[in-house]
Amino acid sequence: MRFGIIGCGLIGNKRALSLAGQHTLAAVADLDLAKAQALAAAHPGCQAFADPLAVARHPGVDAVVVATLHGALAPLSLAALAAGKHVLVEKPAARNAEEFRPVVAEAEARGLCLKVGYNHRFHPALREAKRVLAGAGPVLYVRARYGHGGRLGYEKEWRSQRALSGGGELIDQGLHLIDLSRMLMGDFKEAQGYLPTLFWDMGVEDNAFLLLKTADGRPAWLHATWMEWKNTFSLEAETRGLKVQVDGLGGSYGTETLTVYRMKPEMGPPEAERTEFKGPDQSWAMELDEFCAAIREGRRPEADGRDGLAALELAAQVYAQAGIKEGS
Repeated sequence: MRFGIIGCGLIGNKRALSLAGQHTLAAVADLDLAKAQALAAAHPGCQAFADPLAVARHPGVDAVVVATLHGALAPLSLAALAAGKHVLVEKPAARNAEEFRPVVAEAEARGLCLKVGYNHRFHPALREAKRVLAGAGPVLYVRARYGHGGRLGYEKEWRSQRALSGGGELIDQGLHLIDLSRMLMGDFKEAQGYLPTLFWDMGVEDNAFLLLKTADGRPAWLHATWMEWKNTFSLEAETRGLKVQVDGLGGSYGTETLTVYRMKPEMGPPEAERTEFKGPDQSWAMELDEFCAAIREGRRPEADGRDGLAALELAAQVYAQAGIKEGS
């Protein structure tokens, strides 16, 4: 396939690497033309533009990756879809659900593939946890923590400005936890939360404490934070006879591990099996493979537009409860 990438920062470059010689990078764009030119230089024949619409409408592009600041994600995705391109838009896909609904509608009306970049679904420990849980009955609850500690000057970066980001830690790492909970438990009908700003001097939340509930009352209890001084990821899910626990995501989050606990007939201490997943992060490449497979097969991709919209709608419930107007 012939790809275009809009936004040539850290994530745009990761997406370019995930093409891994299987696909062509035909065009890239960034408001900082030098960034676009630097990325294009590593891909012979790739054109570089400062105008993102030049990529969205490029006749030599089949699919577009949109990896910009949050405020530009939805309008650029919409422009690419309107030009007949399949779209992989980075999480959160928009600043809020209201912005993203027309994008989902456009993709469905045109029969195009729309995928939201929830690469955490493709980490091997989480994929194996999903497989193990699939045959163990309904998941009774999810409990998860995800956080990092920011960096000097974090309160002055674009993520701290709600008009640009749509929100703070809820819209950042919190949406990953919401999406993973939906992956394991299905749809949630209710979302509650507490969104304090405890450490950083900024106008958005630096912590998100969330309680999600399915229609039959099964909960997900989640905490995302920008004041986790040692980067942390931990997710647990439990059925009537089995528990899975994923810790780490590699890199600064520590070795990615999956521990499966199986209840004995007599109960008591469970049997435990621990697996480590080492090596480079393959989630970006696996997610791109899924996107391309969905296009070839004419089906919905995993973490499609509807999944992205559902996560944003749950976040909207929590923001509304807190009296916060998203994107303002």
